[in-house]
Amino acid sequence: MNRDDVAWSGYWPASPTPFTASGALDTDSLQDLMELYAQMQVDGVLINGSTGEWFSQSEAERRTVTEVAVDAVAGRFPVVIGVSAYTAAESSALAEHAARAGADGVLATPPPYVHPSADETVAYYQSVSGATDLPFMVYNWPRGVSIDMGRLPGLFARLADLDNVVAIKDSTGDWLGMLDTVEELSARVRVFGSFLHQRGLATLLNLGGDGNIDGGGVGAPFAVPFYRAVAAKDAAAAKVWAARYRALSGRLINSDYSGVYASPIPQLKAVMNLLGQPGGTVRPPLLPVTHAATLRSLEQIIEDSGVVEASAGLEYDRAH
Repeated sequence: MNRDDVAWSGYWPASPTPFTASGALDTDSLQDLMELYAQMQVDGVLINGSTGEWFSQSEAERRTVTEVAVDAVAGRFPVVIGVSAYTAAESSALAEHAARAGADGVLATPPPYVHPSADETVAYYQSVSGATDLPFMVYNWPRGVSIDMGRLPGLFARLADLDNVVAIKDSTGDWLGMLDTVEELSARVRVFGSFLHQRGLATLLNLGGDGNIDGGGVGAPFAVPFYRAVAAKDAAAAKVWAARYRALSGRLINSDYSGVYASPIPQLKAVMNLLGQPGGTVRPPLLPVTHAATLRSLEQIIEDSGVVEASAGLEYDRAH
């Protein structure tokens, strides 16, 4: 396989997994969240990635989340399932389940905590990407696994050579390093990275790259039209949408993907709740955002961004 075997591009939310206040998996809200994404006209969704809190779920819960999301989306846009785990056997079993559930693809980071070598990383991905016939997305997430694969010479190229690898999600904090990934490999695999700004627009129009996958989808009212404008090569319109997106995300997320006001996932879910979206709450070890001053700051960012007005035609309807 290669990039031409999938039509993956544009703006994808990395979906959170909604939990109730007691910590139970909230499948009703998960279904509602997929419906919201359909209303937002997103180009795809990542389930049980970092934002999905896979690390606090049992294997059975991860399988349930996969099944609920795939069924709720019902083929309206691609669903890629995160199968990151500590061993290739665990990841492969989750990938096999994703294939049976009807997912469109799977994704994984290198094993967290392990800090594998380049050869060990290739061996891991060879096992997991070959566990099914599904298209596979390699996920570079240095903040979560302490390895920046883009800084290991030749590693991405070796991974792109694997039969089922069709995409790389390069969530490095090294933006120039991401550009190296685009320049070297975007003719062979889809590259998702940080493009929702004017430098990213120039990259998309002149060098390559395919899309963004970011937390929760709260910026979708700006990001979706940005990528529509990119597809139409309307740079002037894309610049406007990029500026609006940055006015929201730039006040919430730092360049290293940490949150400005709290850990990224609790902060995201707080913003979603303020917007009336079905994000639910977090599970330990994460803690929900409850400080009144922090919530007021987040409310002010929402108000200043104009995201509510921009999403007026896409409002989440709890009675849909």
